[in-house]
Amino acid sequence: MRERLAHVQFRGTIRERSVEPFVRLLRALRERRRIKGVLLDISSGGGGDIPSTDFYLAVKRLDQVKPVVASIGSLGASGAYMAAIGARKVYAYPDSGVGSIGVVMPHFAIRDLLDKLGIRVELLHEGRHKDAYQGLRPLTDEERAKLQAVASDSYASFVDLVARERRKPVEEIRALATGEFWSGKQALRLGLVDALGDRYDALEDLARLTGVRSSRTILVTPPRPFVERFFGGGLATMADGLTVRLRENLEDVVTESLLSRGR
Repeated sequence: MRERLAHVQFRGTIRERSVEPFVRLLRALRERRRIKGVLLDISSGGGGDIPSTDFYLAVKRLDQVKPVVASIGSLGASGAYMAAIGARKVYAYPDSGVGSIGVVMPHFAIRDLLDKLGIRVELLHEGRHKDAYQGLRPLTDEERAKLQAVASDSYASFVDLVARERRKPVEEIRALATGEFWSGKQALRLGLVDALGDRYDALEDLARLTGVRSSRTILVTPPRPFVERFFGGGLATMADGLTVRLRENLEDVVTESLLSRGR
């Protein structure tokens, strides 16, 4: 059995639909006996709180079984930084954007715009605050305070996690957790990453950790989304022209149809 290293590459926004295939992939790599270590090649501006946590936990659990070395590309921000620090070691390019440790919960109120357009929206609801976060009206002071409390809890959890993984006092990490980006050079000085270098430097480090030559590395990717397989061949161009949301909805409809036939 030839021992191998796995190269897993993630790009784009962290959200449930984009992360779930990678969570399953990282879980599967835990059981692949010939895979002795994993390079997590990540470049992302982050995304949702829960998907980022799932990504981090998948990386962490894999690293508990076999070494994972993370390589931050152009950007390792927010949830992407969270995922990266689940690895045993974190590399960044000198000019990578690293950090953005913080939480943002945007609220858009478009009622004034709708009024100018002559559009009236009636929102029937039960529950005093059920209409608060629908984006139609400004928040009340009470609702704003409640949303801020949720953000504060999420922020505290993020800071605690970074402090634990980077083996730093919570107060030290909180001082850095302003939502700012740091360059790779600054992140190294601040203890947010372990080393500077490109993904090949990170791969060579992984090779040293595992005793497997870097030349024995294979690129491992999740299975393609169902809609891409369904629209293969001559229909691929048409599928590429669809918006992301439309493609996702189409995938759900086709999958549900096929499942219904199999019942």
